[in-house]
Amino acid sequence: MTTSHRFCVAPMMDWTDRHDRFFLRQLSRHMRLYTEMVTADAVLHGERDYLLGFDPVEHPVALQLGGSDPEKLAQAAVIGADYGYDEINLNVGCPSDRVQSGRFGACLMREPELVAACLAAMRDRVEIDVTLKCRIGVDEQDPEEALFTLVEQAYRVGIRHFIIHARKAWLDGLSPKENRDIPPLDYDIVYRLKQRYADAVVVINGGIATLDEAAQHLEKLDGVMMGRAAYKNPYQLAAVDQKLYGETGDKISREDVLAALIPYAEALCARGVPLHALTRHILGLYQNCPRARLYRRFLSEQAPKSTATAELLREVLDFMTAAPKRDEAPRASAVGVALRG
Repeated sequence: MTTSHRFCVAPMMDWTDRHDRFFLRQLSRHMRLYTEMVTADAVLHGERDYLLGFDPVEHPVALQLGGSDPEKLAQAAVIGADYGYDEINLNVGCPSDRVQSGRFGACLMREPELVAACLAAMRDRVEIDVTLKCRIGVDEQDPEEALFTLVEQAYRVGIRHFIIHARKAWLDGLSPKENRDIPPLDYDIVYRLKQRYADAVVVINGGIATLDEAAQHLEKLDGVMMGRAAYKNPYQLAAVDQKLYGETGDKISREDVLAALIPYAEALCARGVPLHALTRHILGLYQNCPRARLYRRFLSEQAPKSTATAELLREVLDFMTAAPKRDEAPRASAVGVALRG
């Protein structure tokens, strides 16, 4: 088992698609990336290359599946393994209404035997790591009972890798957005889980905003998963390899990240993929930097245009690299627009 799970970026719907993962990989060679959740039915019946395709540079990368039918999940896991994913992860944490109506996600916290059957079916069919991501409970459940019962059932069928979002999910009364913030965090219960299952990989998720916080959790656990903070302030991840994996050398600069994205953007545009499919993920690259507001505004307004090409990234790179003379935005010669601050 590799140590790439030491730091992970969480699966996030509408965010961690293949273009975001390509961008994030420029920041760290070692951290583990996760897809958005894909349902087993979508894998079996949908457009697989669109749903599952990824660039080899994304490794190590895990496919997160949603579902509650063991056979369908097993078939989807085989397909994911054939596509080359490094891990198959089962979602038992998403609290959305759509997920509940499909009997998967966080509501499965109430059905540990079914979860174990799903995990066993997948594990029996693939050689790569099969893992579980869950909450510590739902609604009125006692987390101490709900979490440990679920993990015990999974452990009995051979699962040794658990990702724990250290909050309850309130399926009755809170929206998915509220479920990301309102239920209180309980990191201690995750620490206790690791103490009981010392031979298992236990990764903690929920409310972790900085690499310093991640390092503190790593004193007691095997891994840390960061979600929204990684997406909204991605450049902090440029220090992951040095801080958490013991790499030497300097971290990559923001400008080198942008430069690395230009050939990728050119390839996207050549295939007819809108430039905005990439640039929407990189708006936070210059968080808290001079001219960051102009950088975000320029990309937000210009990249979605049908005429946008990778040349926009070159314009932005030149602008962010040049010594600032006044508060002005880059000029996009391709569209003939100059934005003023």
